[in-house]
Amino acid sequence: MSLHHHDLLGPQPTLLPGDPDAESDLLNGADPTAVAAAHPSASIAWATLAEAALDVEQPVQAYAYARTGYHRGLDQLRRNGWKGFGPVPYSHEPNRGFLRAVAALNRAATAIGEVDEQARTLDLLEDCDPAAAPALGVR
Repeated sequence: MSLHHHDLLGPQPTLLPGDPDAESDLLNGADPTAVAAAHPSASIAWATLAEAALDVEQPVQAYAYARTGYHRGLDQLRRNGWKGFGPVPYSHEPNRGFLRAVAALNRAATAIGEVDEQARTLDLLEDCDPAAAPALGVR
């Protein structure tokens, strides 16, 4: 239990509105690079690029993409009332772009040996939703 909780229930879960246009483009097979260029605030596009870079063992590129998606997601979370802690449920589909970016950042940090970032991103995933790390293949 975090020291940030001011009541017994803790902060309300943050439910992002998502990026419907970017999500739709990606689902319809659009090039993730084009989607990221057209929707630069869409964490899902950056997460998709990061995951693709990890798949071809390009951890530095993956790190850059994931970090961008992570920061764009933090911007969205703050705009939606998140104070830097509290639940960001994986079960809420529009939250997954941000959570996937954090998971990709964790994997890229692991691949390049950045231990502090690896630990920090794992802690963030755990704080957001304990179900997120296992669902995203992060240990």
